[in-house]
Amino acid sequence: MKLKLIATALTLSALTGCVGTASQTSAVLAPAANAQAIEAHMQFLSADALAGRDTGSKEHEIAAIYIATQLQALGLKPAGENDSYYQRVPMRKARLAANSAKFTLHVDGKNTELSYPKAFFTGPNMQHAATDVTAPLVFAGYGMVSDEFSINDYAGLDVKGKIVVILAGRPDSLPSEEAAHLNSLKTKLAAERGAVGVITVHTPIQEKTRPYATSLLYLNTPSMQWLNADGVPADNYPNLKAGAYMHPDAAAALFAKAPVSLVDIFTQLDNKHSPKGFDLGVSASLSRKSNYEQISSPNVIAVLPGSDPILKDEYVVITAHSDHIGLSNDLRSDDKINNGAMDNAAGVSILLETARLFAQLPEAPKRSILFVVVTGEEKGLLGADYFANHPTRPIEKLVANVNLDMPVLLYPFADMIAFGANHSSLGNVVKQAAAKEGIALSADPMPEQAIFTRSDHYTLVKKGIPAVFLMTGFKSQDPKQDGGQIWGSFFAKHYHKPSDDIPSLTKEYGPIRYDAGAVFTNINFNIALDIANTKQRPYWLKDSFFNKVFGQPYNREAIK
Repeated sequence: MKLKLIATALTLSALTGCVGTASQTSAVLAPAANAQAIEAHMQFLSADALAGRDTGSKEHEIAAIYIATQLQALGLKPAGENDSYYQRVPMRKARLAANSAKFTLHVDGKNTELSYPKAFFTGPNMQHAATDVTAPLVFAGYGMVSDEFSINDYAGLDVKGKIVVILAGRPDSLPSEEAAHLNSLKTKLAAERGAVGVITVHTPIQEKTRPYATSLLYLNTPSMQWLNADGVPADNYPNLKAGAYMHPDAAAALFAKAPVSLVDIFTQLDNKHSPKGFDLGVSASLSRKSNYEQISSPNVIAVLPGSDPILKDEYVVITAHSDHIGLSNDLRSDDKINNGAMDNAAGVSILLETARLFAQLPEAPKRSILFVVVTGEEKGLLGADYFANHPTRPIEKLVANVNLDMPVLLYPFADMIAFGANHSSLGNVVKQAAAKEGIALSADPMPEQAIFTRSDHYTLVKKGIPAVFLMTGFKSQDPKQDGGQIWGSFFAKHYHKPSDDIPSLTKEYGPIRYDAGAVFTNINFNIALDIANTKQRPYWLKDSFFNKVFGQPYNREAIK
């Protein structure tokens, strides 16, 4: 059907929500999503008064209180810690001490100090307040290992006690999502092999997609990591004390004694070849100092208990992130507040309206619905990762995750993207739910971006839980609007900028399409309702890479 006008969306005219297989579930009536409610939530969450909802800020705390009380008002039960709606995430906030980063290259007894940040840059070390490492350098290609793709860039190399030099990016031969996962393991692989540091070399290929100069804009941004019970940062490796990211012009000096020059290695990349590793025959000294601050920031978690005596102990997880990036350092603009209207006030607003639809059902679905609004997404999926490692319900009872992050509500979308839909049975669920609203399910239009691995749901994927990440598609129901052009324009001009606010977006694109947000909510609701009422829990497709890497015995296609 075509998108309803806002006035129509505000009515309580019911829609039929047939879910699952007819023999398994019965038709239920559900109230339609309310565009005005979505508008109200977005206006509050993206207001200047919340100062961009930076992780750990008092303004983000206010946003969390708002979200929790909205869920409480709907009658949802607390599902956080200590019978509350909150799960506090302890974090270390670290900054690189001014003028502390040093990089000296040693070649045949000659010492050359490299300039910061023109030749290299680095961030704080999350575990050591002061580091000073001198060690030989070893080149390890892309620094990847995968039995699935017959890759071992460490074959024949001894990197124990040495600094590994690797290339940024990944081989073109790898599928994008699988490559993104393998790329995320580079630090872990080096640490497991005894390396004491990692130097990453920026490549000409990377320069085309993300210039070296762009990274320098974020030099003073603090790093964050959640803390284990013993106060140690998670996913950090104490033996890795040295780290740097190098400009390719400066990195050429690392290969002065190497059997292959860096120029020749870049030529191999242009020819789609993956270079082999070797000792570089030189050494380097890297040092830095880091300043620490301990903070905490809340996840908000609520549950609608299920109605089935057995299935109520299983949970459909709906996630969105409440944080944004706070204040801007851009001196070119007087507006310093990164309001995050689309990223991700829109996603949270749709989650809250989805919760209202569930709360108004005459009977709860069979499985329970767990609403998890996480913090620290912009700092590295921190709140979601903390929840995945400290779930407030048993991890094996979480049957699926539907994630809401940055739906672009600037045009009446005619199709939807569900990143990850091709990896699990959730693809068909999304397709059916979208069809009820007259919306098509389209394939990933930008697979090279590997977006499936880049939002909160991926922390649960790594625990074996099938997931999809929903986004507005690139097609518009309005023939006068090009949805893809509008989406691309938003991403290029407003993403992570102060202009991601309601007044600026309205001025450029016209009124925010809260009615499209209502359609998005109806689809999200029906996806979760189908999962909750269908006896068979979602499963990974047998041939999916993520099934092979993360699938569990209870959610693999082979046993469906």
